[in-house]
Amino acid sequence: MRTLNAALSALALATALLAGPAAAAPGLPSTNVAWLPAAADADIERAFAQARAEKKPVLLYWGATWCPPCNQLKATFFNRQDFAALSKSFVAVHVDGDRPGAQKLGRRFKVSGYPTMVLFTPEGAEITRLPGEADAPQVMALLQLGLAGGRPAKAVLADALAGKALPANEWKLLAFYSWSTDDQQLLPRAEVPPTLVLLAVASPAADAETQTRLWLKAVAASDDGQGVKPDAALRSRVNRVLADPAMARAQMDTFSGSDAAAMVRVLEPEGSAGRAPLAANFDTALRRLEADATLSRGDRMAALHGRVELARLELPKEDAQVQLAAPLLKDVRDHVARADRDITDGYERQSVITYAAGVLGRAGLWDESDALLKANLAKSHSPYYLMSQLGGNARQQGRNAEALDWYAQAFEKSEGPATRLQWGSGYFSALVDLAPQDAARIEKTAAQLLAEAARDEGAFEGRSVRSLQRMGNKLLAWNADGKQTAVLRRLQAQLDRLCPKVDAADGQRAACEALLKPADKKAEKAA
Repeated sequence: MRTLNAALSALALATALLAGPAAAAPGLPSTNVAWLPAAADADIERAFAQARAEKKPVLLYWGATWCPPCNQLKATFFNRQDFAALSKSFVAVHVDGDRPGAQKLGRRFKVSGYPTMVLFTPEGAEITRLPGEADAPQVMALLQLGLAGGRPAKAVLADALAGKALPANEWKLLAFYSWSTDDQQLLPRAEVPPTLVLLAVASPAADAETQTRLWLKAVAASDDGQGVKPDAALRSRVNRVLADPAMARAQMDTFSGSDAAAMVRVLEPEGSAGRAPLAANFDTALRRLEADATLSRGDRMAALHGRVELARLELPKEDAQVQLAAPLLKDVRDHVARADRDITDGYERQSVITYAAGVLGRAGLWDESDALLKANLAKSHSPYYLMSQLGGNARQQGRNAEALDWYAQAFEKSEGPATRLQWGSGYFSALVDLAPQDAARIEKTAAQLLAEAARDEGAFEGRSVRSLQRMGNKLLAWNADGKQTAVLRRLQAQLDRLCPKVDAADGQRAACEALLKPADKKAEKAA
């Protein structure tokens, strides 16, 4: 389970970008690279034609304006001079998920989570997926490996699992592969934990750092009996990493954020004598990382997040009201205040401050989380993301009316067709959960989403169709007792006018027609 990007995304959901990114061309990840914007198959074909003519690989970046991990990449990776220099060795393609046609490209390349970075051969074979959560120099090194004639990850993985000898560079590609953005490209999701264990066991031929990374990723991916069966040797390996500052820094992305607590749960079951000492060792390592000025602010915030999750280790995971130790709370307050004061780059602010607000909430400092988000609304290029976080804060504290107000504002302010369907679906779900009696508001919101889908050619592709399906499933659950059948009939009538206009290719029209199909059956029974 790779959770840093997930944590950045989940902990959050206009004015100029302040200093730094204000110079970036609109819609492009950076100005120092000749990015080719792509939103249709024809754009992709031109990019690969150029790649073949120039005998260069293709680096595809899939992201969104609001996405905190995407902004982290813009602040720490895409703006690097060495990345700009290296970009002359590949064709850089940027797909913004809100451009018309982008969601179709997302399905074509099996990319859904923002951000995803994929390196292809000039002929279109996928070499590897780059881990955006790793330290930027490590990502650079991995990109260089891929550019130096790297074989497709699928072939490398097949050879590794077949017991064939691999060169050290190919073991490294597997160890750094971005399983969190794989989208079942190499393996079904359920097979990732046991496969990582198999790779770790098979990796003695790799260098020690690579082998250790595979074991740590296997531990982090293990859950509910899947994956690692811990023993004394594995616990000793993990403790050696935590005790060695250089090793811990090299592996920091494998145990920051919520992964530290997850790894403790895997390695030391509840009630075991070794759980508290192991948690203390993780905390010590995370303290060093939190204070390491050579790391990005995002990575240092992830280390702080890990410390908070360790402090919550014996508490119910979703408890909103918690009392953590005063010294830790002081560290949280000081760290967040320093980041808020010192950040001048708008991309970095969108990434780190949204993350910081989530950490404050996990520490039980809800008022301070709210205050941080409200103070940054005017400083964010995507304030609707912060509004969603404010809605989430209010919801967790039982302030349902306030939560719905923030969710409504976030939907109203959201920009881009895929983003609007995603934010609208989120607002709709909250409405059904928190105000199920408000049938008029629920119907109005669903009708608005269908109307927006009618204006969006990509509404039944990729992330967008999943947003609409979440809305449809929520409607069906809301009408489980048949009391809202009239509402669903009116929405079905609206859908019946929409679906014939949807492209039949790739199952889009079928997805539209199926959106409320179960509702029809229930309506027939109720009639």
